[in-house]
Amino acid sequence: MKKSFYELWTSQVYPGLDLAVELLENANQAHVLAAIGRPPVSFGGFLALISEATGNMEERIQATARSLTEQRFGRTVNMYIPLYLSNACVNDCAYCWFGRSNLAPRKTLALEEVESEAAILREDGYRSILLVSGEGGGKGEVEYLESSIRLVKRLGFVQVGLEARALDVAEYRILANAGLDSVTIYQETYDPDIYARVHPTGPKRDYRGRMEAPQRAAMAGIRAVGMGVLLGLGDYWRDAVALAAHVKHMQKYHWQTSISISFPRIHAAPGGFAAPHPVSDQRFVRLIAAMRLAFPDSILTLSTREAPELRDRLFGMGINQVSAGSKTSPGAYTLEEKSEEQFPVVDGRTPAQVVEAIRGKGLEWVFKDWDVNLRPAPMASGAEDEDNT
Repeated sequence: MKKSFYELWTSQVYPGLDLAVELLENANQAHVLAAIGRPPVSFGGFLALISEATGNMEERIQATARSLTEQRFGRTVNMYIPLYLSNACVNDCAYCWFGRSNLAPRKTLALEEVESEAAILREDGYRSILLVSGEGGGKGEVEYLESSIRLVKRLGFVQVGLEARALDVAEYRILANAGLDSVTIYQETYDPDIYARVHPTGPKRDYRGRMEAPQRAAMAGIRAVGMGVLLGLGDYWRDAVALAAHVKHMQKYHWQTSISISFPRIHAAPGGFAAPHPVSDQRFVRLIAAMRLAFPDSILTLSTREAPELRDRLFGMGINQVSAGSKTSPGAYTLEEKSEEQFPVVDGRTPAQVVEAIRGKGLEWVFKDWDVNLRPAPMASGAEDEDNT
């Protein structure tokens, strides 16, 4: 029987975080040098690479991360686009503009509107799309997601991802059978106390349910799972260590599933909410490089939350998948009416401008990085041999 990460978290990882942070604080340049020379790095090597001991070796670390990225993925950067289906949400997350206390216009796209939005994006050349939805909690939500996935698949999108509420295994399997290729679900923070404070109401308050969602997606036969923390919510080092442990656990027990890592960071939030633990650009870049050395074969993703100058710097240096031309509210690509955004877009460049920046780094952009024939057949109902957590 495969343990869930929550079981490992409560019995080993969380009790061991204080020791991990102590080791991290005691790291020195010898530890950093040893890590650079031995990717994929050990747990101790990862701690050294996110520590302050990196000092004047950061350029060398970043060069190693760039070299690893090129070895594993070539000199390419994959491009995807988010399509927001709905900003209706029953949660009240302190950091999110979709929170129900934010009295702003709400919109759920009709399927005809989904088709119009997706058709525009396909004309722009995109073949990888991320469907995003707030946790509306209404009846027929899974059926709506299923219909939306089938629709964009018919339009010719090869890679279809979903970022929505945490589902159970049976629900994820329905979406896998509809053609869903990937699920993106962030823990936001692994600190249980902070998690409870920033999720005061709604189903997202279920800390364990959220933590076990990547496992449920993998059990349902979803080909790829995207993971991450919302940088700035929890302590930088503790969340980084917890995320790395969670990714490692998923790779060990669900090796058939490709695990990617994203790096969303809080820059602005509604109601004057301030990030409890702001993350500097230096630490942000350090974490991306460390994740590349720890997980050489994982896709590392960066959204338009970050500024153009920083994104350009990270293209190929660990990061090998980016969004471009993003809008973060439903209907934003085709409709004139305005609805609430999930977060402000910082890199507002057009896809063509981002392509030019990628080329300026000596890299090539691609809209599709895998063939549909490589997708495994979805698992039959009841095929999971684990508990349906």
